[in-house]
Amino acid sequence: MIQPAVAGVIGWPIAHSKSPLIHRFWLGKLGLDGDYSRFPVAPDRLGQFLAAMPAMGLRGVNVTVPHKLLAIPHLASISAGATAVGAINTILVGADGQLHGHNTDVAGIHVPAAAAMAARTVLVVGSGGAARAGVAAARQAGAAHLWLLARNQVEARAIHTASGLPGGVMPWGAPLPDGTGLLFNATQLGMVGQPPLELDLTRLPQDATVFDAVYAPLETGLLKAARARGLATIDGLAMLIGQAAEAFALFFGAPAPRAHDDELRRLLTK
Repeated sequence: MIQPAVAGVIGWPIAHSKSPLIHRFWLGKLGLDGDYSRFPVAPDRLGQFLAAMPAMGLRGVNVTVPHKLLAIPHLASISAGATAVGAINTILVGADGQLHGHNTDVAGIHVPAAAAMAARTVLVVGSGGAARAGVAAARQAGAAHLWLLARNQVEARAIHTASGLPGGVMPWGAPLPDGTGLLFNATQLGMVGQPPLELDLTRLPQDATVFDAVYAPLETGLLKAARARGLATIDGLAMLIGQAAEAFALFFGAPAPRAHDDELRRLLTK
């Protein structure tokens, strides 16, 4: 019998997170006696919170902005997948009482978008933790070329160089590269309270896919513009649910019941 476990999500801010709804939905479907909560953790208190996790009885936490890189120095180890990304989004309390970092974002991107990336050009917008996961997913899918469009050119170049893929880094506002198979927005632009992400999509081929990691709102300006052109789109819930499923298995020792995804999406969009 699987023992009850408690997990959660940390970030600053964190009130917007839909992760508790997702994990509690799955716990209910499986009849598991566990729980999952939000924990607002300010950057200057991150170390204190992480050190207290074993004493709090937490099995682990998901990690969101701005802690995906900041948490790494506080961990005993990080998985090979997280090392490849250079960022973590999940922390597991091991049987040894130490903290171990993982990255489930890659699966959340790769699973819905692999076909759009295989042997194609991938454009990742951003240079943070989600962008790093997007790059790892592109490499895993066998992308032919990788471009990053980012304001932080130094960070973007480092990410691109580490990828080992042909392509490069584009300055903000540059025309989109020809033949793009997947455009992945890994920034917060377009999120409620943030400026929109304004890109000229006319250079994208008709078989391109636009994937926006933002899920609040679910119908972002970027996705609206893509649909107006008749392009395939992937919304932020695909990534959110996909990465959550990987984390759920780590926290609760059982696979997420993905057969109920349609019901879960309806619940998340109420």
